Amino acid sequence: MAAAAKACSPLLIRSMAAQKSLPSAAKTVTSKKGTTSSVKLLTRVEQFHLLSKAEKAGLLSAAEKLGLSLSTIERLGLLSKAEELGVLSAATDPGTPSAFLNLSLFLLVLGPAFVFLVPKDYPWEIGLQVVVAAISIVGVSIAFAASNLVSTLQNPESMHRSI
Repeated sequence: MAAAAKACSPLLIRSMAAQKSLPSAAKTVTSKKGTTSSVKLLTRVEQFHLLSKAEKAGLLSAAEKLGLSLSTIERLGLLSKAEELGVLSAATDPGTPSAFLNLSLFLLVLGPAFVFLVPKDYPWEIGLQVVVAAISIVGVSIAFAASNLVSTLQNPESMHRSI
C-alpha cells in the first residue's frame, strides 16, 4: 500500500532522463569486424562539460558578435540542414576521425606542394600561392582538431581524460 501511495503521490516527480535516452543522442555502430558499440554523443558532450567550457571561453558571445545567435540559427534553419546533411551520423561514425586526419594530412602536403609547383612569374601567381598556403594551414589545424575532438567523444576509454 505504501508503494502504491508513493507512485501516485502528486508531489513525486520522476526524472525521464535516466529512463529513456534521446534517439539522436545514441547510435549503435557496427564496425567492420562485426562488433557493435553504442556511441552516446550527447552523453559524452555532457561528461566533458563541453557546453560550459564553450561558455567560459566566450565562444557563444563571440559567435553572437559575428551575427550568429540562436535566433539566427533558427531563422536560417541550420539545425534542420545539419540533420539533413547527417552531421550527427558523421559524428558517431567510427570512420570520421580518420577521415578528418586524412584530410589534414592531404592539406599538409597540398600547401607546400602548391607553393613549390606553381611558378612565381606573375604577382597573381604569388598571391594564389599565399592564399592556398594560408587555407592549407588553417584547414590542417581545423581538420586535426576535429579529428581529435570526434575521436575523444567516440572513445569510451577517454572518459578519464580532460579535453
